[in-house]
Parts: sequence; C-alpha cells; structure tokens
Amino acid sequence: MESMVKSSFWLDKKVFITGHTGFKGSWLSLWLLQLGAKIKGLSLEPNTHPALFEQLGLAEQLSHHIGDIRDRELVSRLIHQWQPDVIFHLAAQPLVRRSYLESVETWNINVMGTVYVLEALKSLTTPCASIFITTDKCYDNREWLYGYRENDPLGGYDPYSSSKAGAELAIASWRNSFFKNSQTPIGIASVRAGNVIGGGDWAENRIVPDAMRALMAKQAIPVRNPQATRPWQHVLEPLGGYLLLAQRIYEQLMTPYWQQDLRGLYGAFNFGPSLRSNRTVRDLVEGILSHWSGTWLNQCVSNAVHEAKLLNLVTDKAFHTLRWQPIWDFEETVQKTVTWYYQASQMAIADKQEFRALTQKQIEQYQNDAHQLTNSPEKLTFQEVQ
Repeated sequence: MESMVKSSFWLDKKVFITGHTGFKGSWLSLWLLQLGAKIKGLSLEPNTHPALFEQLGLAEQLSHHIGDIRDRELVSRLIHQWQPDVIFHLAAQPLVRRSYLESVETWNINVMGTVYVLEALKSLTTPCASIFITTDKCYDNREWLYGYRENDPLGGYDPYSSSKAGAELAIASWRNSFFKNSQTPIGIASVRAGNVIGGGDWAENRIVPDAMRALMAKQAIPVRNPQATRPWQHVLEPLGGYLLLAQRIYEQLMTPYWQQDLRGLYGAFNFGPSLRSNRTVRDLVEGILSHWSGTWLNQCVSNAVHEAKLLNLVTDKAFHTLRWQPIWDFEETVQKTVTWYYQASQMAIADKQEFRALTQKQIEQYQNDAHQLTNSPEKLTFQEVQ
C-alpha cells in the first residue's frame, strides 16, 4: 500500500481550501503549491499580526478569495465554478477560550459553515475527494488514560469542542443522506487532530505562540496549565495524513465502480502522535527552553475557564488504512518548531522569499524523513504508533 504523498498525483489537481489564510491552511497551501496543485482558497483576512499567510506571500501564489464561510451563496458559487478534484475544509473558529466569549458565532462558523460546504458538494459534476477538518476535542472527554477511537462517543464540554462534535454529526448525516449512492462520486471523510504546533502560528492563547512572543520580548513564558497533558505533533504530521487520505479517496473514485474499494476510507480518521509525545505543557515549555534560553512563569488560576487536562488519540485506523504514522517524535517536533521561530525572528518581516525558503525547507525535510521511513519496512509498525 502506497504511504507517500505523491507529487505525480497532485500535479495540476484543482484543490479548494477553506481557511487557507490560517496557520494550518498556510502550511497546507504551500505544500500543495510545491506539489504542483492549483489552489482556490476562501477565507477571512488573517486575524493575527504577523500572519504566516502574509509572511509566505501566498496571496500571489494562488486564487485568493476573501469571504465568510457563513455566506452560503458565496461558498456554493466558488465551489461550483471551480469544480475541484479535492476539497479541504479548514475554515473554523478554532480557539477554546474564545468560544466562551463568542459561543453563538463559534457554532455558526463551525457547524453551519460545514453544512454550507456539504451543500455545495451537490453541485459538483466530477469526482471530488472532500476532507473535513474537525478536532480531537470533538470526543466526549472523560479524562481517562485511554486513547479515543473514531467510534467513541462525541461530546465536548466547551462551545468550541461541542460545535466540532456538531460538525461531525452534520458530515456523517450529509454523507449518508445525499452522497452514499450518488450518481456523481463524492468521497467524504472527516479528520480529527489537535495540539498541532509548528512555525508561523501567531494565534492568541496558545502555548507555543505565547512562548515565542515572550522569548522574542525577553520575558518569562506565561503558562496557564502546566500539568495538562496533550498529544503534541508538528503541523506537517496531520497535513500529511490529510493529503494521503485525499489521494486514496480520489484514486478509488476514479476506479471503475466494480473495482472500487472504498471500505474504511469514508468516515472519521484520527491523526495523532505516538503515546511518547503525550506530554505535559510543562514538558513542552521546558523543551522549548532547551533550544531558546529563557524562563517560564506559572500563571495557573483557580477560577479559569474549563480546559481538558488529559487527551489521547488512537491512530490505528490511519495506520492500517493509509500506512500513515508519525514521522517526528516529540523532541524533533519541538526542535523544528523553535528553529522556525528563531530563524524567523532574524529575518526582515517583509522578506517573503526568506520565509518561504525556511518553511519549504521543513516541508522537504519532513518528506525526506517520511520517504526514509517508508523504505525501512522494519520501522513501519503499528507499535511505533502506540
């Protein structure tokens, strides 16, 4: 089974990305451009300063549309006009703490925005692999030691997490109601990953951006919840899984229907690190400080809004279906992340070519390491995932 992201597949593929101006969307857009894909993106303007999308100069590299995912007519028109081979739906309100302040907006964006993309799929006349990005926080988190599997109950304590569970229900409903036996082959899968880190994330109230801003200002890193455990992974890990899944779905859609084997490709997929990368926030901060000298300050407060303290994912479905597994361990993930920010801090803010070169280099390193792992069968074992 092929387990590599293939440039031969992505060359000249028409890809539609919602949320392409965000952190993950920018990394995904750059990777797809390197692979030779043609991209149309729909998103709001970047809401951070700086913003990775602007640092990379991506607006000049793709068909860039500013708009709201809640604009049903706009979503429908752009997707219908583009007739994409692949859709990645990333547009979301992605912050737990903000969801307490903007709960209705969070649900509108994350649930109805997803529904509008699903509705737009009905207008497509050619095969399309559609990947809907949700989150690992969509599960009913019992704070247990075991990892969550794709068939575990959905839930969500806070408005962000519960809105993503709602999005998962909508994805499953539309897939079963409108595309299960469709004359036009549309493949729909949802993907769940979280606690993604990497260079270029400048969002508020996230530990890595908070840490980098503090280090650049020569201040102590503020840490709200040092004992919370998370499955930390580099942004390229889940993106590689999304690309692999889209490849597999599209290749099967293009196969004569009597030869298609789509079993296991639809539905939900977890993409997370090995259990060895499930570390505390304190471990993460101390790992960052091993590469960039500084200090941290415990700012835990008793009346803070609820945030989960323990969360793990089981990724055996992705391994057995796609032969996907994590490439970079916790230490390398932290090192690559800090390296990006440190080198970026030495660059002129307007030097887009330098920012692209830095980011492209890490994509190439990741692909090379993935290639080496794929060519070492003795290392391609599910034990590495567990």
